[in-house]
Amino acid sequence: MNRGFLLGVLSLFCLTAQAGPQINVGTVYDYLDADKSTYLKRVFNSGDATAFVKINVLEIVYDAEGKPQEIPVANAADGASRNGLMASPARLIVPAQGMQGTRLLYMGERDRERYFRVRFVPVVPEKEDEFTVTGEEREDYKKALKAGVNVMTGFGTVFFVRPKDARFATAINETDSRYELRNDGNTVLVVDEFKNCSLTKETDCGATTKHHVLAGNSFAFDKEKGREYRFFLIEGADRKALKVVSR
Repeated sequence: MNRGFLLGVLSLFCLTAQAGPQINVGTVYDYLDADKSTYLKRVFNSGDATAFVKINVLEIVYDAEGKPQEIPVANAADGASRNGLMASPARLIVPAQGMQGTRLLYMGERDRERYFRVRFVPVVPEKEDEFTVTGEEREDYKKALKAGVNVMTGFGTVFFVRPKDARFATAINETDSRYELRNDGNTVLVVDEFKNCSLTKETDCGATTKHHVLAGNSFAFDKEKGREYRFFLIEGADRKALKVVSR
């Protein structure tokens, strides 16, 4: 996978069906600013049954060829040597038509940017899952789900932890035939709502896309005659609207 594209399509987990819990986690990309150490993530349940949600965290690391891998976060049992991201709590009981929150807490060095996959997985509670429910409540829940065909869908989000000295430095190189945006800073920047459209036919537009550009990487495109390219360049809290026209 191209490192500049970063983490591409997000994980989806389907267990099977139609009614029951229906969770939603809002945005699928979240960013921890340089001056923050915690982030509140809300989980919504629009379904007609309670959702029991397990939260798993994996770190996304890149090998020498720039290929991403997801590995478990290594933490000491006593928390003394914790180095990475953790969810607290890591188990949520979200009532039907309700909401619960978990805090994503980062502990460790902030000398470089780090990336994590946070998975929100609805489950049927078992004893070993450590949900605070009785055995009788677990069995009642299973029976209620078995009464119909149920779908429980989970989400995999991507969490960016910016370095302590986060610095944005975007260089633009443009020729008659090509446009390149290079990230010379030390933290991710975002090319959002990228769209290319015909100058003469208003309805002739490509799909709207979003791109994450890691430090040291570039986002580029070839300029076609008679097209214009619109997008937002997002550097932390700064959002700029840009337009490139090729006549």
